[in-house]
Formats: sequence, C-alpha cells, structure tokens
Amino acid sequence: MRRTLLVVLFAALSLAFVRAQRQPYRVVFDLTSRDSLEQKAVLRWLREVGTSSPNAQMEVVMYAKGFELVMPERSAYLADVKEAMKNPNVAFKVCAIALKNNNVDKSQLLPGVQTVPDGIRELVSKQQDHWGYIKVMH
Repeated sequence: MRRTLLVVLFAALSLAFVRAQRQPYRVVFDLTSRDSLEQKAVLRWLREVGTSSPNAQMEVVMYAKGFELVMPERSAYLADVKEAMKNPNVAFKVCAIALKNNNVDKSQLLPGVQTVPDGIRELVSKQQDHWGYIKVMH
C-alpha cells in the first residue's frame, strides 16, 4: 500500500514537472523568396497555426526578395497579409540589409511591418531563445 502511494505521488509530481517545463508555442518562418507558392504557404501556415493554437507566437522574417510579400505595390497576397496582421501574435519583420541592397525604403512596406538590422541575426536569436524554425520553401 505504501509503495503504491509512493509510486502514484512520484508519477503526479513528475507530470506536474513536465508540464511546468513545457515551452510556449513560438515559431519563426524564414522567407527569402518572391515565389508566390512560398508566400502563399507561409500565409496558410500562419492561419493554420493560429487556428489550432491561438496563443502561438509567430514571426515571419523576410530577407533577400522575401520582403516583396509586404510591399503593397508588389504583393499578390496583400489582403492575406493584412488579415494575418490582425492577430496580435503575428509579426512580419524585414531585414534592413535586404532593403538597402534592393534600394527599397521602409516607407514602401505595409504599415505595421517591422524592420530588423539583420534578418539572419533575427533568425539565429529566435532559435537561441528556443523558437521553432521553419524555412519556407516548396
């Protein structure tokens, strides 16, 4: 009897410890392409993750040509981006180096889109902070 009680108590404490150690759901998406299939995919993933896990934190980091997703004059999915931005747990961040290399001014981006000094550094920092990492590609 005593042994059974001890095993049950140990199991309950172990379960509580595991739950306390669980990290929040946080994912960063790495978008480098102007490819419409990849842009469409990341927007779909934001919707799906947001639906299945409403508290999930999501960030799309764009560099190379990926930032065209959030440029009103170049984006084929502007309405979808605006819809995703309504979720307070979703952030779109563009690499300032990529903007400079492509002669694009921050003012050409959709309002609410953030810039980061270095997109790759942003991705590495998120991974060091235990964010999940997804490279957007098809």
